[in-house]
Amino acid sequence: MQTLQIVLPDFLDTDNREISFILASKLYETGRLSMGQAAEVAGVSKRTFMELAGNYGVSIFNYPAEDIETDFKNA
Repeated sequence: MQTLQIVLPDFLDTDNREISFILASKLYETGRLSMGQAAEVAGVSKRTFMELAGNYGVSIFNYPAEDIETDFKNA
């Protein structure tokens, strides 16, 4: 596992767990991590990751809107 050190300004009111969650959720959103992997990076269960992702504007349904529309038309 890799270790990353980030220097953040003091006025940024956040902790390491939140930073880990933000990073994990963005990597999930871009398809770099599966949901299980993202939960592991964030240090939470898969269920907790799913529950909290929306707080950061990340959809747990990683499915393009165009595909949903196509599926609907073909149903």
